[in-house]
Amino acid sequence: MNMKHVFRMSAAASVLALGAGLAQAQEPVKACLITKTDINPFFVKMKEGASAKAQELGVELMTFAGKIDGDHETQQQAMESCIAAGVKGIMITASDTKAIVDSVKQAQDNGVLVIALDTPLDPIDAADATFATDNYEAGRLIGAWAKGKMGDAAADAKIAFLDLSERGASVDVLRDQGFMEGFGIDVKDKAQIGDEDDARIVGHEVTSGNEEGGRQAMEALMQKDPAINLVYTINEPAAAGAYEALKSFGKEGDALIVSIDGGCPGVQNVQEGIIGATSQQYPLKMASMGIEAIAAFAKDGTKPEASEGLDFTNTGVNLVTDQPVDGVSSISVQDGLDQCWG
Repeated sequence: MNMKHVFRMSAAASVLALGAGLAQAQEPVKACLITKTDINPFFVKMKEGASAKAQELGVELMTFAGKIDGDHETQQQAMESCIAAGVKGIMITASDTKAIVDSVKQAQDNGVLVIALDTPLDPIDAADATFATDNYEAGRLIGAWAKGKMGDAAADAKIAFLDLSERGASVDVLRDQGFMEGFGIDVKDKAQIGDEDDARIVGHEVTSGNEEGGRQAMEALMQKDPAINLVYTINEPAAAGAYEALKSFGKEGDALIVSIDGGCPGVQNVQEGIIGATSQQYPLKMASMGIEAIAAFAKDGTKPEASEGLDFTNTGVNLVTDQPVDGVSSISVQDGLDQCWG
């Protein structure tokens, strides 16, 4: 083989290597969004925010969702699919915040940035970052508002708690316990639902975060005590179901309903008097910030930082009502409609 032939082969190899390097450099950053369901308007808006920001930044986004709120197994399978696809980042709203941690660790061991959206993992530092509403504060706001709204009658309230699931996901616990603190109930162990001994609590039922679950849960608690006059709900679909149950008992005018989310149907229910007040959160912002963080991580390894004084990035919360009470910050229903989703 003469030197001229060797040079040509070397040059060709260099061109091939350069071409491969350019192709690799041009490959889009891949990311995953895994939500609890694809039905709840909250997660629909989250997906919308992630998709829009991914398109803007040239990120290739894959999306997955559980069949129902609480479907851990499907989320675990989605984690495995994302890792196998070679993504640089995964955003997840975990149904089981403890059980998913092993899958999160597996992703991180493969160089994947894992961001918890809305629902902190247990422990919270199992994720590389958490972009979320301050769910405890969201609960505290509606609890404090309900207490102020009821006035002296709060001392003899009959309270129904419509929670999320038996799994006790962190978002479920935080909202529930925040409401209790705001209303003036001794929370006992803040990490546990149902250990309180306040006589005003009629009981806890789970809803799976949907309207039918809210209706069934409310019916069960009304059978226990038809004098219920205050209803805490994990989210607005559950609140809508609770209202329908109260209506079937002819009690829709006797109970104050409070909730959390801030979706357009929920804020409209506040406007119509079905819900007294709701705490509004901002899922589009959570998801778009998550995509930005994944793009930054893919570029130079930068990881997002938590908000000052917190162990997560606070994406904001506002109480929405047209019946403000002293000492509880709130925005009007019109302001809530201007910022709602779904």
